[in-house]
Amino acid sequence: MKPVPFDYARPETLEEALALMANYGDDAAPLAGGLSLGPMLNLRLARPAVVVDLGRLALHEIDSLSPDRPVETGALVRQAFLQQRLKADLIMPLVGEALDCIGHYQTRARGTVGGSVAHADPAAELPLCLVTMDGSVWLQSTAGRRNVPATAFFEAALTTARHPDELVAGLEWPDAGEPGTAFAEFALRHGDFAIVAAAAIVRRNDDGRVSGIRLGLGGVEDAPRVFVGSDDAVNNFKDFVEQSMAVLRPTDDPVCDAPYRLALARKLGLAVIVRALERAGLHP
Repeated sequence: MKPVPFDYARPETLEEALALMANYGDDAAPLAGGLSLGPMLNLRLARPAVVVDLGRLALHEIDSLSPDRPVETGALVRQAFLQQRLKADLIMPLVGEALDCIGHYQTRARGTVGGSVAHADPAAELPLCLVTMDGSVWLQSTAGRRNVPATAFFEAALTTARHPDELVAGLEWPDAGEPGTAFAEFALRHGDFAIVAAAAIVRRNDDGRVSGIRLGLGGVEDAPRVFVGSDDAVNNFKDFVEQSMAVLRPTDDPVCDAPYRLALARKLGLAVIVRALERAGLHP
């Protein structure tokens, strides 16, 4: 199957792109890496009047590479480029570990961080990391720029808080230097979409004492979910995981039924917490 006819625009500046989004609204489809939009066009799941190619926009920067400040990434930063920079600068270990699980190098070389977040696949690795790290999304339109917490940005499967006239302009990633992190996922084959993914962060105060824990789960419900525990949850992390499982409402599909998905979430949740504690110098 081939796409329905559509117009194609390749603006040179962000201002031109935003003008197109304001003009077309829901009838415009922003194109970043094209790994998600391309198949959706071919299957006619997306039927835009115009595809707005963002490739020429100046949104390829990575700023604030410092352990005491959030890392800011432009929406068009390639996943492979971010992967290389994180390993070179030894920051954001959670995101670096998650990037290793995304598809294959060829897909990471084309895929963008903003495209993954804007697409909002419930099992996608980068949205899960952004939620777990308590990050945020910069949205921009002709009316201005606004910052939306990641926990509020992802509303449901392929559904976000982005307005039709807005573009994802950038992302903010806090906790860049946190040592106690871990990421894991279960997929049918390496490079496949995750059935369930889990991420954990053990937080410390300025004095080095453990202040809490964050457990993120993707692929379980129709949007990534994060559970936040106090320092007491670190000492009783098994209870913390069980309390988190009790409020989950796992999706059920032909690939994986809800009880098995919940069992995977429990197993991966425990595994990433144990690994994060070990990496933080604690022994569960």
